[in-house]
Amino acid sequence: MCTTCGCGDPELVPVELHEKILAGNDRAARHNREHFLEAGVLALNIMGSPGAGKTGVLEATAKAAASKGWKLGAVSADLATDNDARRLEKAGIPSKAITTGQACHLDAELVHRSLHDFPWRDTDVFFIENVGNLVCPAIYDLGQAANVVVLSVTEGEDKPLKYPVMFKAADLVLVSKVDLVPHLDVDLPKLRDAIAHVMPTAKVIELSARTGEGMDRWIAWLEELRRPILRPAHARSHTHEHGHGHDHTHADDHAAEHTHAAEHTHDHGHGHDHGHGHDHGHRH
Repeated sequence: MCTTCGCGDPELVPVELHEKILAGNDRAARHNREHFLEAGVLALNIMGSPGAGKTGVLEATAKAAASKGWKLGAVSADLATDNDARRLEKAGIPSKAITTGQACHLDAELVHRSLHDFPWRDTDVFFIENVGNLVCPAIYDLGQAANVVVLSVTEGEDKPLKYPVMFKAADLVLVSKVDLVPHLDVDLPKLRDAIAHVMPTAKVIELSARTGEGMDRWIAWLEELRRPILRPAHARSHTHEHGHGHDHTHADDHAAEHTHAAEHTHDHGHGHDHGHGHDHGHRH
């Protein structure tokens, strides 16, 4: 649990202060989202528990997307190491580590600061690999176009029922490590039912980073999500000042047409229920 925000624990941080923290985070998230949209970059918040296979999926994505000619980039968060960022670099994804110390999630300002000295504008798809945690990351908007939750078959069938806020905030669930199913006592239909119970309109892709099973569907989903935010043909340059102000040169009016596709509405009431269980196959 974070020592700075308390992650919603009113005994550590009063409700009023926590609401101010979330409001400030949302302002920073809107700023990040403007940057991504103006640059025509698809930004995704990759969430999941420790060991779910988030980094492995991204490594496999670099290989599976090679034929697309996409430029990928990532920031990878961990409490104390840069291990995952180094793995992504070896896989061919330019990456930057964000060490969060005692913070169990990323926030929009941490992401914003990480963009200052990272060539994210050169990317087509930018992954924000969040801290391994199935609770707090779901509450914090980072400016992403969509939330992706990676859930390993090794975690059991009831994880979506135990952590509903995370799955309600997801636009896509990647059920990972399906190559291990023959060796596990896991009931995939039961897992699918649990996801559907929390996300009635769930979009789920079952895949294996090791064998490549299902990776084509994941790449197709990314490709479909990219279409509304492709860079305008005559986009003007966009500058980013690092001082107290931020100088924005808007790319083109066409970028504004796609803002609605990336905006996420955040209810900062008692439940923090984001309700994003939508099938992007129909939305985009």
